[in-house]
Amino acid sequence: MAESVYRVTEVVGVSDESWDAAARVAVETAAKSVRDLRIGEVLRQDVTIENGAITNYRVRMSISFKYESSE
Repeated sequence: MAESVYRVTEVVGVSDESWDAAARVAVETAAKSVRDLRIGEVLRQDVTIENGAITNYRVRMSISFKYESSE
């Protein structure tokens, strides 16, 4: 197996629908500027509450991508 190096970074996705939608937004947005995304891990979920009602779902995720080899 070839040697590889991956970078891990955190992103936060927000949706007014659900945590699933918030995770999808985070991954889809990151994929627009980062190539070769490999793994996403939900670290934390929370909600924004206004006037006693949930207004936004937020997901904090770590995502990893592979560094490109210069070979």
